[in-house]
Amino acid sequence: MLLDVRTYTCRPGTIKLQLEIYERLGLKPQQRHLGKPLAFLITETGPINTYMHIWCYADAGDRAAKRAAMMADPEWQAYLAESAKAGYLVNQENKLMTPASFAPIQR
Repeated sequence: MLLDVRTYTCRPGTIKLQLEIYERLGLKPQQRHLGKPLAFLITETGPINTYMHIWCYADAGDRAAKRAAMMADPEWQAYLAESAKAGYLVNQENKLMTPASFAPIQR
């Protein structure tokens, strides 16, 4: 199992607006291609103005194929364009991780 842990930082005061764009335009096409995320989280303490989502893949090949299909989807492209136009995102961090042998999620 490969986990794609994605953390996004928004300009102060804009996280709610960014998530509204995502919910309206990005959620449906992303879940159509990637399935449901393991988690979708908003920071309460620590680095504020951030949110994180975690996606599960069988392996790197599964991730590459699903993300390629998503990137070719016109609905996903419309979301990316609207998100870029809004300009709320200031940083993105991606980590590919694997669960430890004793982790509660299945490998």
